[in-house]
Amino acid sequence: MNTHLSLTKNIAKIGLLLLCAVIASCNTLKRVEEQELLLTKNSIYADGEKITNEEVRSLIVQKPNSTLLGYPLRLNLYNLAKKDPDSSYQDWLHKKEKREQRLINWLSKKQVDRFGQSFMVKGYSEWLKNIGEPPSVIDTSRTRKSSERLEAYYGSKGYFNNKTTYAIIPRKRKQRAQIDYIINLGKPYIVDSITKKISSKAIDSIYSIHTEGSFVKSGQQFDLSDFDNERKRLTTLFRNTGIYNFQESSITYSIQRDTTETNDNQKMVVELNVEDFKTRNENTLTSSEYNVHTFDKINIYSDYFFDQNGDSLQSVEYENYTIYYNDQLRYKPKALTNAIFMEKDSVYRDLDRLHTYRQISNLNTFKYPNIDFTQDSTQTKLTANIYLAARPKYSLETNFDFTHSDIQRLGIAFSSSLITRNIFGGAETLSLSARGSFGLLSVSDNSLSEDFFSEIGGDVNLSFPRIWMPLFNTEKIIPYYMLPQTRMTIGTSFQKNIGLDKQTFNNILGYNWSPNEFKKNTFELLNLQFVRNLNFNRFFNVYENSYDRLDAIANEFDDANSFPEHANLFNNDTDPRLIIPSGTNDFIDQVLNRDIVPSDPDDFNEVRSIDERKERLTEDNLIFSSNYTFSKNNKNGINDNDFYQFRFKVESAGNLLSSISHLINFKQNDNNQLLIFDVAYSQYIKTEVDYIKHWDLTGSNVIAFKSFFGIAIPYGNSNSIPFTRSYFAGGSNDNRAWHPYSLGPGRTQDVNDFNEANLKLALNLEYRFPIAGNIKGALFADAGNIWNVLDNVDDEEATFNGFSSLGDIALGTGFGLRYDFTYFVIRLDTGFKTYNPAEEASKRWFSQYKFSKAVVNIGINYPF
Repeated sequence: MNTHLSLTKNIAKIGLLLLCAVIASCNTLKRVEEQELLLTKNSIYADGEKITNEEVRSLIVQKPNSTLLGYPLRLNLYNLAKKDPDSSYQDWLHKKEKREQRLINWLSKKQVDRFGQSFMVKGYSEWLKNIGEPPSVIDTSRTRKSSERLEAYYGSKGYFNNKTTYAIIPRKRKQRAQIDYIINLGKPYIVDSITKKISSKAIDSIYSIHTEGSFVKSGQQFDLSDFDNERKRLTTLFRNTGIYNFQESSITYSIQRDTTETNDNQKMVVELNVEDFKTRNENTLTSSEYNVHTFDKINIYSDYFFDQNGDSLQSVEYENYTIYYNDQLRYKPKALTNAIFMEKDSVYRDLDRLHTYRQISNLNTFKYPNIDFTQDSTQTKLTANIYLAARPKYSLETNFDFTHSDIQRLGIAFSSSLITRNIFGGAETLSLSARGSFGLLSVSDNSLSEDFFSEIGGDVNLSFPRIWMPLFNTEKIIPYYMLPQTRMTIGTSFQKNIGLDKQTFNNILGYNWSPNEFKKNTFELLNLQFVRNLNFNRFFNVYENSYDRLDAIANEFDDANSFPEHANLFNNDTDPRLIIPSGTNDFIDQVLNRDIVPSDPDDFNEVRSIDERKERLTEDNLIFSSNYTFSKNNKNGINDNDFYQFRFKVESAGNLLSSISHLINFKQNDNNQLLIFDVAYSQYIKTEVDYIKHWDLTGSNVIAFKSFFGIAIPYGNSNSIPFTRSYFAGGSNDNRAWHPYSLGPGRTQDVNDFNEANLKLALNLEYRFPIAGNIKGALFADAGNIWNVLDNVDDEEATFNGFSSLGDIALGTGFGLRYDFTYFVIRLDTGFKTYNPAEEASKRWFSQYKFSKAVVNIGINYPF
């Protein structure tokens, strides 16, 4: 087996070396003619200052070939392709007089022709051209176009008299050159006086009140973008102050040079023109004055069909809204009107229209709504018609998947959800879901009667498009435009032959609301989780590291001749080991009761630590918590690569039960912990801060940064944090140089099978760049660790003891390959332990920086 792995690694290394040799041998100038120059660099200088602004640099039409760490990979891939594969094939075919005929006799004429079109002959060249890029040969016509664009850009910034030239500068290397664009800006023009010419009295009145926020101001340098921004500001202003039909094209500017002073005067006179509303009927163009519109009538069509006859509809009046329906109204009127932000006699606001669209979609009951407006003969009153088409009352979703992991040789997972919309008539949504997985275990376990695992579970979820909080009116604090929702969830799951075979029960009452598309608030008033371990006697079968440590301590007592009184603790093998669970449990009890005294005094503390961890991980958990999460980002669409994300969460558990304990006498266990249904409830405070920032560099290059800090402090009824609420380090989305749960706590060396703690600090930095086509690359550095703090762990190597513990921060670096499928990304990241705090001081840096010690991670989508 080892020989096979070694041979496989050697073949992979040889293949990689051959590939590198082929690419390195490529002639970069292969497709560059003798009289041509390969463009290597563009530089822009404005009044002698080098310009690095990406907005300006993007105006250059011709760019140099992209590079990977300074190497023109895509250019050389392109050069590997045959220039004319058809011609090359024909030359090869007829190079020998009888070659073509022999092939035809052996195959057939048709197959010989097909071979000429195959991937081996033609296809691979086309593929190399697609993922590569042709040489960027300097084209002076494109260079002149770039100069014109730069001149126009700086002209739009007020430098009307700027002069742009360029210089082609040969480089030392053969047939290579760079282009310098040189801009003499001159003196900028300044906005002097600003006047207005507005046809509509209503528009003139609104404008006069809102001049303070203008982008165009007297005395500032002329900038065409200011005029564009001002046009957008005024359009938004007018459409939100009653001018429902305002056209942005009605706004124009008259800009002239001030001729009242000397000839070298650099001042501009600006006149704002707002024309009347214009309509075109056939060949006639008519205009009418803009007016402020108020709503005269608001109609809601709750059962709308495209070809529906309106005369057959019934209607009901509710709070100045008219609701039309077929046969029977299936929705509570208040549920519909709460989603409408336009009111009778109110002034039209475009913002109200957008809020209405968002809230109707938030109901999850209707398809995307259609809203139109008609005005009366006075052109001051509006009728709003809101057409709602219902989504299906019921929908069923089913998914199947195959799974594989370290403990699952082969598994089949399924999930199914039945969704019922508008279940109570108030746009509520009920979801009944079931899930499960079944399969074969990867490793045979003698403690199990079968090599078969299963996990099944189900959830009932009920959501309301409003904040449901009896006795409290939250509409003023959280209005409907914030898309409020209430979620009630009850769920359970059962495991068999997975770990300790947990049975869980969850109950959540939560609320979420979003003031805008960039901010979200989530408040879980109640998050109840009960975890029951059904097979706790399998602890030492599951947590093998703990068993090995305990068995190593027991080795000095496994000789039946010397210690016959302890023979029942061990099996009868030639290499006796503790029997699970009777032998392990009895040995722990006897050590802690001093019936067995190990020769090494530290072994007593080790056994006690193992016992404490066993008790903690096998005990049932009752978590009765509340939490609040705030998240904010400024990302505009999935293609935005320059944004930030911020998340803050605080969680408190056990405080309500602790308060009730003063009124009700709860039972207590031997550790003086209060019990609910014979289970000690958890009590802790937990907080997390998460920040992500992306910087968009040139040419699809991105720098991504993530920082995370989390701490959970037990108190009162608890001296440790439940496993499900603790932190771990390592894995494909954390420190990629370590496997999940294998890093920390502190500078301990992989003590347990699943290492976790209650304090975590993580910092991640990644540089992402294109390689070829949809193949992307990345270089990354991951730093961080986990520690125990203010809990029952007293191991100095595992606990956080102030700033000195920051020396335990582990560092992993590496590289990654990703393939972008547009809708998702598959990535392969290889991490190297660069600084390992678990090693002795002299070996912490780079001692494990080798491929044999590397960790390979496979993931879906980017880690952050």
